[in-house]
Amino acid sequence: MTTAALLFCSTFAVVFALGLQSLNVNGGHKAMAFVTSFAIGISNLVLFKVLPGPTDALQIAAYLVGGPVGIICSMHAHPHLVRLLKRNKQA
Repeated sequence: MTTAALLFCSTFAVVFALGLQSLNVNGGHKAMAFVTSFAIGISNLVLFKVLPGPTDALQIAAYLVGGPVGIICSMHAHPHLVRLLKRNKQA
């Protein structure tokens, strides 16, 4: 995987997880908040390992675009994840 792709994916993942984390905490979804904490940590570790190196314009753009895409996707995904969790609790 190229550095730009890795930066996009890790930034997407950390912002996606942070968005879910915020919605989970506000909604009182403790189990989901617990899980998203691990995703935040793993994604941040990847960023800390990759980003300190030299970067070019493509890598910077990938880093910057990953966040906005991640937060919009988390806002769309959260209601589906909550419904899935509720459905699994009822089963």
